Amino acid sequence: MIKNLVIVESPAKAKTIEGFLGKDFVVTSSYGHVRDLEKKNNGVEIENGYKPLYTVPADKKAVVNDLKKLAKTAETVWLASDEDREGEAISWHLKEVLKLNTEKTRRIVFHEITRSAITNAIQHPRYIDDNLVESQQARRILDRLVGFEISPVLWRKVKPSLSAGRVQSVAVRLIVEREREIDAFTAESKFKVTGIFDFVDEKGKLYKVKAELGERFDTEKEAAEFLEKVKDAQFAIESVVKKPSKKTPAPPFTTSTLQQEASRKLRYGVSRTMMIAQRLYESGKITYMRTDSVNLSDEALASSKRVISKDYGEKYSKTRKYKTKSANAQEAHEAIRPTYFDKESVDGSPEEKALYNLIWKRAIASQMADAELEKTTAKISISNSGLKFTASGEVIKFDGFLKVYIESSDDDENGKDSEGLLPPVYEGAELKYDNITATERYSRPPARYTEASLVKKLEEMGIGRPSTYAPTISTIQKRGYVDKEERQGKERNYRVITLVGDNLSAVDKTEITGAEKGKLFPTDIAMLVNDFLLKYFPKIMDYKFTAKVEKELDDIARGERNWVTMLDSFYKPFHDTVEDTIENSERVVGERILEEDHNGKRISVRMARFGPVAQITDLNDPEAKPEYAGLRSGQKLETITLEEALDLFKLPRDLGEYEGKKVVVAIGRFGPYIRHDSKFTSLKKEYDPYTVQLDEAIVMIEEKRKKDAEKLIKVFEENPDYQLQNGRWGPFLKVGKQNYKIPRDVDAKELTYEDCVKIVEEFEKGGGKSKSKAPAKKTTAKKATAKKTTTKKAAAKKTTTKKKK
Repeated sequence: MIKNLVIVESPAKAKTIEGFLGKDFVVTSSYGHVRDLEKKNNGVEIENGYKPLYTVPADKKAVVNDLKKLAKTAETVWLASDEDREGEAISWHLKEVLKLNTEKTRRIVFHEITRSAITNAIQHPRYIDDNLVESQQARRILDRLVGFEISPVLWRKVKPSLSAGRVQSVAVRLIVEREREIDAFTAESKFKVTGIFDFVDEKGKLYKVKAELGERFDTEKEAAEFLEKVKDAQFAIESVVKKPSKKTPAPPFTTSTLQQEASRKLRYGVSRTMMIAQRLYESGKITYMRTDSVNLSDEALASSKRVISKDYGEKYSKTRKYKTKSANAQEAHEAIRPTYFDKESVDGSPEEKALYNLIWKRAIASQMADAELEKTTAKISISNSGLKFTASGEVIKFDGFLKVYIESSDDDENGKDSEGLLPPVYEGAELKYDNITATERYSRPPARYTEASLVKKLEEMGIGRPSTYAPTISTIQKRGYVDKEERQGKERNYRVITLVGDNLSAVDKTEITGAEKGKLFPTDIAMLVNDFLLKYFPKIMDYKFTAKVEKELDDIARGERNWVTMLDSFYKPFHDTVEDTIENSERVVGERILEEDHNGKRISVRMARFGPVAQITDLNDPEAKPEYAGLRSGQKLETITLEEALDLFKLPRDLGEYEGKKVVVAIGRFGPYIRHDSKFTSLKKEYDPYTVQLDEAIVMIEEKRKKDAEKLIKVFEENPDYQLQNGRWGPFLKVGKQNYKIPRDVDAKELTYEDCVKIVEEFEKGGGKSKSKAPAKKTTAKKATAKKTTTKKAAAKKTTTKKKK
């Protein structure tokens, strides 16, 4: 008989909590949700008040059975899933599936996994909050209805296997619209004038003063005329203004600000950040990581004050109580902070240490004094011109919170010069120019979204909530609507005019423009789907409507709105639109004709089964099959030119011969490649398939051979199809196209041909359960490859079964 059974979502969380509770408590895990909407009929009985039809997935049945056995013998069951709506829903589903008696069931919540928090939760249990459950349920049903009804429309009208979602489609719209802004942008150049001036103080010490002219010139001629004019000018300090200023620390992290700052400082994607934060939370190192609150508890404020006063001194401490700006902030969570402020670092993986350090610094800095600065601005007059140069500098008088933490911004990458300390200049001081330079500078297009800046935009617009940002961004990438990638820039010429002494010179220089790293690019299919949805489902794609839905879900969570009424007001007109679109909309081809008659051939681009292609159609021979060529990375259906499309048909290119056999470069479904002796080598990113030379291709062929040789352990003369190879997860046996796992305690180098035949026979006797097409993964049963093993017990059972067989 179990006195107290505590159920949480994850094994890691269970392990941590178990350490805080006594022998009267058994802590176990549900491994997340134990039920979901069934797939058939949308999983919702619409005519029956939107009744959800829940089912226990096959991979959760073993977990549920184990939990039922434990719950049946427990005096009290404590449901301790997370404190947000998703967590509340998990607890509700557990209560329903396990058929728990209300009188012996307790719901407990905590925002940090510490002994005091767990003990306090046990002392103050509550019932399941039906309002939170209904809000989560309404979101789940709404998203299911939108996805299950719009997606088939896209299959018919655009392309098979596409999907749509209430939040994901709006996120894609943001990225598509930004891309079109960039495509429509025309860079304009102006000449920026900077000068290096000599200043000698009263003691004869020479200083260099860097200053910038307050006006930019539209043309090279205007800039050159200005420099020619100031050759004989006198320069003097017209005014010096010193202004004290303060910098205030940023609030402690919310989910979105943590995702943004981890992206800027650590280069983590939002999903990676949340995965690491989850581990930190479950091991008791930080507070709950899905929150839009910036509040800190009184206990946390007192703890941070003690640490700051002890480590930095009383003058560095300043208690601050932040208030959440968002009116729609979810439940009364705390901000993300360390559970123990006196622990500046923690054990764990390098990425866990890095993220914890970021969270610790941000939380500590939020309770520290302002930084005190002094900014000095000097105006430099020109005797023969009304224009003025400006020099500025900044000095830190008291570092305050800057001793610990400096917040980053999305503009940090733009290369702004940091302001240093100005020399001791004074009004009336004379200066002489060392050199004055006019540099051509181009205006910049709007910046593409990063994962972090997209989260920021979604939050600003009220779209999504802390628990949805990472899944949304992950989904739009997995479904092929958005690519996160690096793209090389292009060379661009710019002019530089320099005045040194009496000599005026002008030179051409080059810079790389348009280089992108970790940015989100919409695919061609994203643009086609976006336009289709905007045309036929404008309400779903409306930013304000999506934000309004989020607010209504918040109202449901507070018990201020009925969830069925909310769904009904949305679904009926939405379903009518779906029916009308199926009947009356035209199929999207995405074709764009670049030239109707190019020497008797039509040149066009369109969306094909495997992606965007260029097409050449012979107008003089209707029976001739069109020629096709896939578009290259970075090329778009909307912007590709006729010349660029024609270049695509120059491939495959015959580079010559090597070892008596042809070397050919081409572009395939997975990118550019080299073909030689019926073998394929991927073309390295730094090479262009249209310009790569034979000698360069040979180097890549040889590198591939060397890599393959290192991969190969042994080929058996008795049957060359039998090969022992090194894979990502260790050695494996390859027979034809099938791969077989080698037992861990066996040295692959020592295996004979007979041993390998025996391994294959053993696997075949077991029904092929250890056979796999991917050497990187442990081989599993064919049917099981489509499922995830979610419990340690289930995994152990499968392993035992394999060994027996």
